[in-house]
Amino acid sequence: MANKIDVKDLLEAGVHFGHMTRKWDPNMAPYIYMERNGIHIINLYKTAAKIEEANEALKKIAASGRKVLFVATKKQAKDIVAEKAAACNMPYITERWPGGMLTNFVTIRKAVKKMASIDRMKKDGTFLTLSKKERLQVDRLRAKLEKNLGSIADMSRLPAALFVVDVKAEHIAIKEAQKLNIPVFAMVDTNSDPRPIDFVIPANDDASKSIDKILSLVSAALVEGLSDRKDEKDELPTKEAVASEVEAVTTEAEASATETSATETEA
Repeated sequence: MANKIDVKDLLEAGVHFGHMTRKWDPNMAPYIYMERNGIHIINLYKTAAKIEEANEALKKIAASGRKVLFVATKKQAKDIVAEKAAACNMPYITERWPGGMLTNFVTIRKAVKKMASIDRMKKDGTFLTLSKKERLQVDRLRAKLEKNLGSIADMSRLPAALFVVDVKAEHIAIKEAQKLNIPVFAMVDTNSDPRPIDFVIPANDDASKSIDKILSLVSAALVEGLSDRKDEKDELPTKEAVASEVEAVTTEAEASATETSATETEA
């Protein structure tokens, strides 16, 4: 693994702090270690095991060249997710989730193309031929599109998976992913239902320190997967050259054997 999962590090980051016991979801019972002062404490050994499981799957997705879409619109997670997702070259949504982002992806792509079209207008000078009022309207539209869709501008097809911070806050995104059978990875706190999630990471999804710790481990796995993909691509020309050389030698040997056989037949 890119980063070894250390339970002590998770403890220091406050990953173990769940919600108040009266707000818990009974389906999270297998991941709860105990109750302390009216707050549920998450079993960090299970968290560590789940992170390793999720990271192995994420690493394979990255190595295959597909994308993982990160989703976190809550205030304390926005900047962290944007930073970590950008570091591993993955798309992310940190503003309001655009309805139909996955289920109506064709329309979303049209909006992204509109943004690219405006950029072309500015480059080729067409933008300057517009009136002052029209330029102002186009600039406002461009800013709005950039805010909502800028981070997914390079996402030309549906993502291979979603990574969500706060299952309750991003329930619309999760439902869309389920309709399309897109696997969902998520940080799941003690007040949320883990059942709709394919890869559950039981963790405190409210504290920025906890979110940062989990996202650091996840992004490291994705970077490792991308590195493996690059290494495979670098090895491919060498493998092809060796294969061609072996084929040439084999062909030459077969030709020589055929020639020898023909000579012996004539004799």
